[in-house]
Amino acid sequence: MKALMLSSYEHLEVTEIPEPACGADEVVIRVAACGICGSDVHGYDGGSGRRIPPIVMGHEGAGTIERVGADVTGYQPGDRVTFDSTVYCGHCEFCRRGEVNLCDHRQVLGVSCGEYRRNGAFAELVAVPARILYRLPDTFPFEEAAMLEAVSVALHAVRITQMTGGESALVIGAGMIGLLTAQAARAAGCASVMIADIDSTRLKLAEDVGIQQTLNLGGQGLIDEVLRLTGGRGVDVVLEAVGQAETVVASIECVRRGGRVTLIGNIQPEVPLPLQRVVTREIRLQGSCASAGEYKEAIRLVDDGSINVKPLISARSSLEQASNWFGRLHQREKGLLKVVVTPNKMTGEHA
Repeated sequence: MKALMLSSYEHLEVTEIPEPACGADEVVIRVAACGICGSDVHGYDGGSGRRIPPIVMGHEGAGTIERVGADVTGYQPGDRVTFDSTVYCGHCEFCRRGEVNLCDHRQVLGVSCGEYRRNGAFAELVAVPARILYRLPDTFPFEEAAMLEAVSVALHAVRITQMTGGESALVIGAGMIGLLTAQAARAAGCASVMIADIDSTRLKLAEDVGIQQTLNLGGQGLIDEVLRLTGGRGVDVVLEAVGQAETVVASIECVRRGGRVTLIGNIQPEVPLPLQRVVTREIRLQGSCASAGEYKEAIRLVDDGSINVKPLISARSSLEQASNWFGRLHQREKGLLKVVVTPNKMTGEHA
């Protein structure tokens, strides 16, 4: 089969590799669409250390089942499905609690990090355990299904923030996760949702998906404006989707006393923490990692239009063209957000 192989850093090539074996508890999926994630781009240049060549990347995928393992029930060839990016064991303490994102034996599709190597979905076929599958509605477009992994990440961040409805929220960062998190916060019942970034193009995308209160500010300017808009009080909740020192500090300064800050972004491994501001204002800091069971809700919210992913898809690419798109994403081409790779042309696919 054809696959897009990261054979060395910053070098991708379409090559022939053996079709994946189908384990007893697995299915083999003919991949219709797979999104290029920011983590794939960081892996492309070796920056993350989690895409050690050679590896077939790609974890934001969807398609139709080609083969079913001997122990798999409830699925059959031809079923339209998507899958979790996290391959969890299902048996450890965390999995039993439903915290599959914290699984003791967690692996991620399309990742090779020294501890394991697992080929992903930038290929005609990919094998995944049936336990991480989710069925797609018949009319759900595959390219939108390639966005569900990111939507689930946004929904997880909102869920663990423990909103009850009526909150004022600020999302810092209007990248893919930030744009989806703002929509997830709105869907969770927030009374108001602001989103901040220093890229006006991305803020225009926020408006396109219905988040009208945008702030083209960062640093102290953002803090001052949020406090002005809230009468000096600050917002109830901040969802930080960048992961840099300046934005983490701004999150703490923009939230009200007793408020909640959920940290989703993780670009910098360490950031300074204004400890006294956190302690004396009794702010709760919450980390958010991947997702844990939010896929069904993600499918429902995208399917009914509560979360709009269509404006966030910048381009579609064949497997052969994907290397070029990786290069453009790596160069941070302005206006380029999500590229969806289509390894197979699927019969009967909905546009």
